Amino acid sequence: MINVNIICVGKLKENYLKDGCAEYLKRISAYSKIRITEIAEEKISNNPSKGEINSVIEKEGRRIEEKIPKGSFVIPMCIEGDEFSSLDFSKKLEKISISCSSVTFIIGDSFGLSANVKQLGKSRLSLGKITLPHQLARLVLLEQIYRAFSISNNSKYHK
Repeated sequence: MINVNIICVGKLKENYLKDGCAEYLKRISAYSKIRITEIAEEKISNNPSKGEINSVIEKEGRRIEEKIPKGSFVIPMCIEGDEFSSLDFSKKLEKISISCSSVTFIIGDSFGLSANVKQLGKSRLSLGKITLPHQLARLVLLEQIYRAFSISNNSKYHK
């Protein structure tokens, strides 16, 4: 099966998020090697200007780009990404696994991802029209990756 990488800006702060992510990492490891790489968040003022936000996104973007494994299928998570049902997401991962040995999901901070990082993506993913904090998006993504593997392996998890 395909190796999964998740590159995300920021560390998990809340114990319930850490616990949830740890549980899904453990479950996913039955199907795939999975690695999470955290990129430090840039410091930003309380009321940032558009220029300051763009500067932060670009700095974080350069650090993200350095961490993307060579040859990996890159999927930035962004609002303009494609939305999938769980079944379609599972099929998408299966299709990717035919041509690539790894997939890398990228989660930016609350200001999003740089244009360069988005352009590296062969596909883009949105978790829907709702707004999620980027730390919660990590947990939701992990659950959906686990669900996708469960679907592909005919597990009882997906009903």
